[in-house]
Amino acid sequence: MNEKTLHEYKEVMATCKTLFAKKTHDYGTAWRILRLPSITDQIYIKAQRIRSIQDKGVQKVEDPIKDEFIGIINYCLIALIQIRLKESEKLDLTFTELEPLYDTAAEETFHLLQNKNHDYDEAWREMRVSSMTDIILMKLLRVKQIEDNHGKTLASEGIQANYQDMINYGVFCLIKLKGC
Repeated sequence: MNEKTLHEYKEVMATCKTLFAKKTHDYGTAWRILRLPSITDQIYIKAQRIRSIQDKGVQKVEDPIKDEFIGIINYCLIALIQIRLKESEKLDLTFTELEPLYDTAAEETFHLLQNKNHDYDEAWREMRVSSMTDIILMKLLRVKQIEDNHGKTLASEGIQANYQDMINYGVFCLIKLKGC
């Protein structure tokens, strides 16, 4: 991976983590009550809003698209954390407790990016943000199908890999939008 991509990726992820920390301060971990399909639907809402604005060329709610991509990244990380905490019934966690879980999920996703970026040779830099939005939506539909199949797949990667891919596409979109 080239130094430019490394720097841009880390910058985007730092922005996402900072917002996650602030929202954890404001709201606590209310999201712990959500089941994975509810988190998936929350991500879907954000991705669908982005696509709708891209298609219409106009938006009526002032929240910037870049904020929706940050939300997609953070909700995907929340999903990965929820998977790790599946056996825990504890709903209230401090940021100090969450931070290592957030960092581990982000680091594992970054390693996946490094491997894929090596094989695909940064093809994402030639992609349109609208295409990456569509890919995020496709991956969400895949996750929903896997969830509807109770996590069972015959030949496909699982839910975790799809969340990680959505994180990486979200980061790519923010880099291309120069949003962070």
